[in-house]
Amino acid sequence: MSADPPSDEERLARVALTRVLEPGDAVGGRWLCEVGAGEVLRRLSGPEGEERLPGVTARRWAGLRARAVAVRPARDLEAARDVGARFVCPGDAEWPVTLDDLGDARPVGLWVRGRPSLRMWALRSVAVVGSRACSGYGAHMAGSLAAGLAERGWVVISGGAYGVDGAAHRGALGAGGATVAVLACGVDRPYPRGHAGLIGRIAEQGLVVGELPPGDHPTPSRFILRNRVIAALTRGTVVVEAAYRSGALATARSAQELGRFTMGVPGPATSGLSAGVHELLRGAGVLVTDAAEVVELVGDMGELAPARRGPVVPRDLLASGVQRVLAALPARGRAAVRDVAMGAGTTEDDAVARLYELQSLGFVERHGDGWQLTRQAILSVFAGGGES
Repeated sequence: MSADPPSDEERLARVALTRVLEPGDAVGGRWLCEVGAGEVLRRLSGPEGEERLPGVTARRWAGLRARAVAVRPARDLEAARDVGARFVCPGDAEWPVTLDDLGDARPVGLWVRGRPSLRMWALRSVAVVGSRACSGYGAHMAGSLAAGLAERGWVVISGGAYGVDGAAHRGALGAGGATVAVLACGVDRPYPRGHAGLIGRIAEQGLVVGELPPGDHPTPSRFILRNRVIAALTRGTVVVEAAYRSGALATARSAQELGRFTMGVPGPATSGLSAGVHELLRGAGVLVTDAAEVVELVGDMGELAPARRGPVVPRDLLASGVQRVLAALPARGRAAVRDVAMGAGTTEDDAVARLYELQSLGFVERHGDGWQLTRQAILSVFAGGGES
């Protein structure tokens, strides 16, 4: 892919072609690489009889020409400026070079609303996606993951939809962090309408991005194709909740195809909303439960998640020989020194020494010739998850 800055003609032609070529059109992308945007637009908008570019049928070519004659790129640029948006295309300093990994299916260009640099934000970003009809658990996990990532200086990218997407954006914003919404429509047209306030807030504090020109509407196929952009922009994709038929899994598949990290948050085995995530985890997906585990995977060397272990109870601090003597005492009643020594596999003299040490620590008490556990020891050894 060329990294040369685009000429004014090339940029204007690419603006026009965002209304002509559908997102992810690999044939159109090949034309752009081979002859350039200006020539593609000239052929499409020229007089009848203009030589057809290769790879499409006559009917498809006629459909593209019908679109091309109606484009008004200057008007689209003006509409974008009215909402504080700009057009970014390959060769611009702000163009995220990770999008070039999409090959011929990379976007013709991106409409970007917001002040930060998309390229800089994409360098340290993670996608958090999932079901629109998520459970309370899914919303909680998406929000806490996004907040944790934001607190660690990572940009959270999602699709602006209801459910997991919205929870992820809100989690990042609530933590004072950075978030990007990648839309399947024009960046001046918040979708879904119920998220108009959220998307407006993202545009003010972060970025709203889309392949489609101002005013354009979403379609089912555009939602699916939008997911490849989310996957390509980021270092990895986390799927929080997804049924077997879920657009979030399309994002994960795109991430895998691009060589990005793919992660999943497990849910109840009985939950249909987590069935797709579990299938992902049975394959190449990596199980994660919090932001630290995500960063360990996608971050730089040495950004490790803390070691996980259960709570430390007082008996964990005892020497191994003392623990064996403690374990040899019965849960109820008293035991003679001889029986304790036999149970601990040691001598009676050693058992007596250990018992007095345990007595000083409050684990055992002596009654005549017998020894028994104190209430503290019973709670530590049995209620604390030890022997039973």
